[in-house]
Amino acid sequence: MLTILGKKQSFCDGVSRRNFLQIGALGLGGLALPDLLRAESQAGRSVSAQKAIIMIYLPGGPSHQDMYDIKEEAPREFRGEFNAIPTCVPGVRICEHMPQLARNFDKFAVIRSITDSASDHSSFQPLTGHSRKDAVQPSGGWPSAGAVIGKLQGSGRSGIPAYVGLNGSDPKGGAGGGFLGASYGAFSPSGKGRGDMVLNGVTLDRLEDRKSLLEGVDRFRREADTSGQMNGMDAFNQEAFSVVTSNKLVKALDVNAEDKKVAEAYKTRGDRNLNDFLVARRIVEAGARFVTLNFGGWDTHSKNFETLKKQLPVLDQGVTALVRDLHDRGMEKDVTVVVWGEFGRTPRVNGNAGRDHWPRVSSVLLAGGGMKTGQVIGATDRTGGEAADRPTRFGEVFATLYHNMGIDAAKLTIPDLAGRPQYIVDPGCTPMKELV
Repeated sequence: MLTILGKKQSFCDGVSRRNFLQIGALGLGGLALPDLLRAESQAGRSVSAQKAIIMIYLPGGPSHQDMYDIKEEAPREFRGEFNAIPTCVPGVRICEHMPQLARNFDKFAVIRSITDSASDHSSFQPLTGHSRKDAVQPSGGWPSAGAVIGKLQGSGRSGIPAYVGLNGSDPKGGAGGGFLGASYGAFSPSGKGRGDMVLNGVTLDRLEDRKSLLEGVDRFRREADTSGQMNGMDAFNQEAFSVVTSNKLVKALDVNAEDKKVAEAYKTRGDRNLNDFLVARRIVEAGARFVTLNFGGWDTHSKNFETLKKQLPVLDQGVTALVRDLHDRGMEKDVTVVVWGEFGRTPRVNGNAGRDHWPRVSSVLLAGGGMKTGQVIGATDRTGGEAADRPTRFGEVFATLYHNMGIDAAKLTIPDLAGRPQYIVDPGCTPMKELV
């Protein structure tokens, strides 16, 4: 068993989520892979490796004012325990526990003024750009950005899915296909043995016989179905067969095949595994267009500073290694990196040395994608509780991400399950001029 991500996290809403990826249980003998894909409602489309997005989700809601927005002049009950250090960009200062990011800040941009977060422990909004608590959802629900990209730019090569989810199980998450259908959800290699993702003594002729039989059964079930839920089910089998008949995904997941000098930058710190950052780069380089991964647990209602002292240096190393690696490979114009959580934390430190949920403002770290980096966009007030300049919506960030992929989100609509055209970002959300 190959473990890619870390350990189980518990949040204040009582839901536990695992932040790891286990490779395998894709047994060809019983065609378990398409069964697994159906059961999890997760699959992808093979694509060519050109434009791509790597989204690093920080589950629990990271404390924005202890990372990129240190309030050095605020009273201690707001400022907290951390100091700010200068970055390589004049006038920009960030947390002392992120020194590698500081030295390479010319390759990054920070938005300090996201204002429409939902106070909800879910990856739904960071993955879809929409609130899970919207009063009106389209028929079938909002699809994740990975699903949208897979729908519009899918159909690729070499058995690499368009949308690969390295994040753990999130029962309220947004990794699904929404109204696009289950076949566009995140492909998440998981289970008992990575060896089951390749042909194990089964000939291609025999594999084709099984494929034809399954396609016939699915066609019959689809014709008999009146709910529309069977639409696109053939895509599950196509995904299964493309994975097991190609070794591209298996090779991308094998970090031991990486050049040792490159792998050294991702070297594990303590008990934290940074291979997931390297795997994400290897997967987009192999052909995926949208890769997500979870990192850490950031629900710091207590011991906020104690927790961040451990987590920030590891995140600092992983994100910086990833972005520098993309630059070294000439991929910085084609691959966008986005790092964020579901909301921010309260300006005032509570009695347990923690910070509570604060949806009124949060931050996002961006890199690559041909964007204008080396800058900070937006600002918060003296205590970090309200946006004082350039309030920004999730939808604007998503419009920018889609723009980086060559998608005009302001004009494009996709029909939902009821046939109604749906814009993929909220009205009024356009690519951010500061970045593109």
